[in-house]
Amino acid sequence: MQQFSLNTPAEGFIDITGQVRKIVASGNVQNGLCQIFVPHTTAGVTINENADPDVVTDMLAALGKMVPDLHYRHSEGNSPAHVKSSLVGCSITVPISEGRLCLGTWQGIYFCEFDGPRTRKVWVQLVGS
Repeated sequence: MQQFSLNTPAEGFIDITGQVRKIVASGNVQNGLCQIFVPHTTAGVTINENADPDVVTDMLAALGKMVPDLHYRHSEGNSPAHVKSSLVGCSITVPISEGRLCLGTWQGIYFCEFDGPRTRKVWVQLVGS
């Protein structure tokens, strides 16, 4: 397993496709799977369009409406971040073929920060031959 760190904003999506591609390119897996995991309870990882930056803005706005600031019992004040993390998820799997990630034309891999700014970790595991 390999990992890398990110310095994140208060909230936002960070395109990590390039970092993951470098790990896949340096690995010995020609055909298999790339597992990307975020070991945090107030962050996530997702695949979405990386051509139009308005998609990220729209995603953050939609998540903000889906997870309003309610009277949460968790006293740290970051309960909306926990809910958003659970909705987005903490891992994704991308196929690898001929030593490259199999992403669609407009797809990118995004680290999703919901409780920053922080220094975060991303773990990447390659499986295959």
